[in-house]
Amino acid sequence: MISDVIRLSGVTINAPDALQLARFYATITGGVAKGDSGWAMVTGPGGDIGFQQVDEFRPPTWPRGDIPMQMHLEFLVDDLTSTGARVLAAGATRFEFQPNDDHCVVYADPAGHPFCLSTWEGPHL
Repeated sequence: MISDVIRLSGVTINAPDALQLARFYATITGGVAKGDSGWAMVTGPGGDIGFQQVDEFRPPTWPRGDIPMQMHLEFLVDDLTSTGARVLAAGATRFEFQPNDDHCVVYADPAGHPFCLSTWEGPHL
């Protein structure tokens, strides 16, 4: 039977070194990184994330700047303090500017991509 259903199977993020960034996300999510510096994937709880190496990669300047954020990942967590410590230990940095109240913290991965740890699942539209 042929179907016209479209399902999201993952996202791919630009990186200066695909495998290095996949290993970071595998560390923080408990997933598994596979691939090489040109293209890699992390398979983990909740889905897969692909990474592709881009020559002359320049990280976004968040929240404002010359290179706008094209995307960011959201991770649902139970405890912002303990998971925040884990991502920092894995190589993330916490942005000084935090736009949300007490339910979400914005970090940068080692390549500079913003990502959020949040205790709020958000609206289900």
